[in-house]
This record gives sequence, C-alpha cells and structure tokens, in this order.
Amino acid sequence: MVDQSKLGITPSVFGPVETAGERENELEAAIGRQVREFRQKLDMTVAEVAKLARISVGMLSKIENGMTSPSLATLRALSRALNVPVTSFFRKFEEQRDATFVMAGKGLSIERRGSRVGHQYQLLGHSGRNKVSVEPYIVTLTEKSEVFPLFQHSGVEFIYVLEGQVIYRHGNRTYKMGLGDSLFFDSDAPHGPEELLQLPVRLLSVITGGEREE
Repeated sequence: MVDQSKLGITPSVFGPVETAGERENELEAAIGRQVREFRQKLDMTVAEVAKLARISVGMLSKIENGMTSPSLATLRALSRALNVPVTSFFRKFEEQRDATFVMAGKGLSIERRGSRVGHQYQLLGHSGRNKVSVEPYIVTLTEKSEVFPLFQHSGVEFIYVLEGQVIYRHGNRTYKMGLGDSLFFDSDAPHGPEELLQLPVRLLSVITGGEREE
C-alpha cells in the first residue's frame, strides 16, 4: 500500500474541516436518499409508505429531502414499512470515499520494470480499497532512457503525450505520437516506446486492472 503522506498530501486537501452541524446535515441527506431509494425500489408512493409507518406525508417528504432529522422511533417505523434493517439507512453515510491530491511535481518516484532502462515514474495516486486497481503515472523519458517496447501486464492502459514525440508500439502496430495524442490499449500485448523522436518525452499513463509491479 502506498504511503499517501509521501504524495504531498495534507489533511487540508480533503476540503475544509466540517463542523458538527455540517456533518449532521450530511447524515440527514444520506438517510433521506436511502429512504427514497428503498421506497422507489418497492414502487411505493410517499403516501403509501407514510401510512404504513404511521407518519404524515409531509414528515416523510421532509425526511427524503434531508430537511429534518428523524427520531429512532421514526426510523424503526420506516424500516418496518420498507422491510429493511434500520442500519441500512446509514450505509451510504458510513461508506468512505477516498481522494488523493498531489501537488505539482510532488508525485512519488517509484521503481517499475522500465526504471532499469532509464524510464522515470511518478505515481500520482493509489487506492487499495477498490476492487479494480487504478494507478496514474507521469512517465518521463530522457536521453538516458532506452527504448523498451516489450512491457506486458494484465489490464488496460491509457497514455497521453504531455511533451515530446515518440514512436510507441502496441503488439504489431506502431504509432507516431506527439503533444495531445493518446492511446488506449489492452496491456497484455507487448507495448512501449520504440523510438524517441523528440526529448524529453513526458506521458500521462493510467493503468487499470493490473497489479502494481514491485
């Protein structure tokens, strides 16, 4: 797991510090969204659910729109009306949503297969929580770099040229790529830069689905 503190991350990058009131409003909104979602899945009207839960239509409408904080008794009544556990109303609120902010030039320099031939990799983000692995890099090729069109790994890859010109090989085809050009491909086929035409070459590379190489 990549240490995000090495990516230039500080707590402030996740936005302003929340107040207790803002946190409560988020909880009300999350509960409301869940109540509406469960009701719609059952194809029930607000009036039908309100009747089963023995609350007013107005109260249910306020709950669904995050305008009021329902009591535990009300949540229990709604859980019975919608045939779901009370805890299901809090599920979305408790789910963590990660974000990684990297300041310009502060990506984490790491070793990959191409590092042995002079390719420089800066990792811009990493998540170990998601089922699908996604890793964005800035790849820099200089006069010290060797061409190496034989990378192979699982998943798919997207590259976008930020600077320079390169002949890039994928399988049995080559592409002359310059500023603004991009290539999206299955990365289990041999691929990589075959000829460096204008240095330095800087690529944004996003690899999805494969495990990170050590």
